[in-house]
Amino acid sequence: MTGTGIGFGKTILIGEHFVVYGFPAIAAGLSQKTICRIENAAQFELADKRPETPGYKREKFEQQKKSHELIFAKLGIDPQKTPFRMTLEGDLVAASGVGASAADCVSVARALNEHFELGLNDDEINETGFEGEKGYHGTPSGIDNSVSTFGGTIWFRKGTPPLIERIRTDLKLYLVITNTGKTSDTQAVVGDVKKLREKKPEWFDGVLKQYERIATDGRRALETNDLKLLAQQMNGNHKLLQQITVSNSQLDQIVETATNSGALAAKMTGTGRGGLAIALCKNSDSAAKVASDIQKKLGFLTETTMISGR
Repeated sequence: MTGTGIGFGKTILIGEHFVVYGFPAIAAGLSQKTICRIENAAQFELADKRPETPGYKREKFEQQKKSHELIFAKLGIDPQKTPFRMTLEGDLVAASGVGASAADCVSVARALNEHFELGLNDDEINETGFEGEKGYHGTPSGIDNSVSTFGGTIWFRKGTPPLIERIRTDLKLYLVITNTGKTSDTQAVVGDVKKLREKKPEWFDGVLKQYERIATDGRRALETNDLKLLAQQMNGNHKLLQQITVSNSQLDQIVETATNSGALAAKMTGTGRGGLAIALCKNSDSAAKVASDIQKKLGFLTETTMISGR
């Protein structure tokens, strides 16, 4: 008996870090995905063949091990008693900012579900992915595993259960994803933001109020197919992320270069202080130009993709 499962990559259009404090976020699933394949074996074995930012899998190894143990425990699976070989592959590059850990967790959950004939539905797969994310992030928001499970463009608010609403839009979002090559530590960065909030509570509450307007207007932009309004909110989101200290010089350089090259908007995405930045472009030709300029001027690896809300 074999089992196969997939987990989509993700990008956060609006909402990094603020979602931790109960505010909504807008995220979108990428076409790139992680694939997990499980087959019977004499002893448990993991073969991680995912493409990666150099050093990512090594740096995340212990977190990944804990993540898989949490998934096995939740599903009542003992790989010592019922051993199997688990292979991770796919076209999603394991890097900070694309939901690589969630894609790992969700693909593993789906493959185990098929291999052991557990009969889980997508909501239960999502819950299992969330459990696995705890191994990577400690206290995850739940947004990454939700996008990895369901794909599409979603409105997400943390909770028990989380609010997950599909956003329907006719916009086609042409994105350039730029990889700084630096792996982020989500637990550490989230912890630093928490300390900042404790140190400056009134100021931080003001930032949260600004963010809430950005998120609301961002959703309205998607639903009314207003690309200009969406771009304004994405740019505004990046400025707030700079204020809460999760951007860095590399990410800001990418944002500036992308904007100067004709991008409608540019922002960091994901944890920050490394990882990825995204640039929103008006069409595929513009995206190709932005990607080329970033590579030539900054030397970072870029990838172009298109997201559709339907």
